[in-house]
Amino acid sequence: MSAKHPTAPQMPVAELRNSGPTQFLLEPNAGVREALAKELDAQSLKKVRFIGEIIPQGRNGWKLLGKLGATAVQTCIVTLEPVTTRIDTEVKRSFVPAHKIKAATTDSEIELTDEDDETEELGDTIDVAAILAEALSLALPSYPRKDGAETQNAQFSADGVTPMKDDDIRPFAGLAALREKMQSEDKES
Repeated sequence: MSAKHPTAPQMPVAELRNSGPTQFLLEPNAGVREALAKELDAQSLKKVRFIGEIIPQGRNGWKLLGKLGATAVQTCIVTLEPVTTRIDTEVKRSFVPAHKIKAATTDSEIELTDEDDETEELGDTIDVAAILAEALSLALPSYPRKDGAETQNAQFSADGVTPMKDDDIRPFAGLAALREKMQSEDKES
């Protein structure tokens, strides 16, 4: 592990090792986890750990390979009770100079690969904290559901009013009945 960047949220590209990997470890404190949980619409985040390395790729590029682990508590979309989810995911990003990205997109025919989603423009720094937040956001369930939670049919209406059913809100059902009635009258004539 590099003594210079053991927990740096931003890694200056000028300080990365050209001859081998530069390792990183990011374990956000309670305040950062709380802010990130709020940003991700989670109740809380526990045990967040992002570890990996940034290695030289080609002449001017870099590749980040990491493992993200986190425990998230979200609200169940059915019961509104807390749901705990464990996230363990691999994170890959490639960073290339802007002129290489522009050159690739100006070709008349472009073949997309899975790596295209992981390729970013290289700046002065590699923001490990932003990559952590993005990877965690993508890994969290969009609609967390507690085990065994099922949606139930609910009917809402004012007192003394019959609740509407699915058949009541089909506007073309009446037209279909009218068409059938008109066709049967034509056959009788």
